[in-house]
Amino acid sequence: MIVLVVDGYNMIGDWPELRELKDYQLEEARNRLVEMMAEYQAYTGYRVIVVFDAYGVKGTEKKRKEHRVEVIFTKENETADERIEKLVNEVKNVMTKVYVATSDYTEQWTIFSKGALRKSARELLLEVREIHSEIKNDVEEHQTLQPKSKIPLSKDVLEAFEKWRRGGK
Repeated sequence: MIVLVVDGYNMIGDWPELRELKDYQLEEARNRLVEMMAEYQAYTGYRVIVVFDAYGVKGTEKKRKEHRVEVIFTKENETADERIEKLVNEVKNVMTKVYVATSDYTEQWTIFSKGALRKSARELLLEVREIHSEIKNDVEEHQTLQPKSKIPLSKDVLEAFEKWRRGGK
């Protein structure tokens, strides 16, 4: 099994698309990151955990699952780095390979010393973009391989038939 632990705010601060959102739409930046990680998870089959730092925010740790991606907001007075280190200790074993996505140099060395492997924010972004491109190509290829009707039909009729085929009215 392969587990990818992602330092959420580190990716948001590094990836151009998310960095543009963070100052005025932080929630949207978080949601977009989780969506991107969901696509990554679906394509790779890896277990993906995204950790967001809630240091200085009152309350307990919050966990939720979005699109099969585990999302963790750290508890009060706990940094994302501390939570990531705990996660590495929890999931790392002989049968599990753990990657941590962060560009924090100190954190990279810490998790490396615990037996996890690192991915920089840039490396993960390149992988995400490559996966997105492969999915797009697969969809386009699938669409060109669809059998064409031998009877010429208008676009409206084809859309109506497709809607019926999918159970719509």
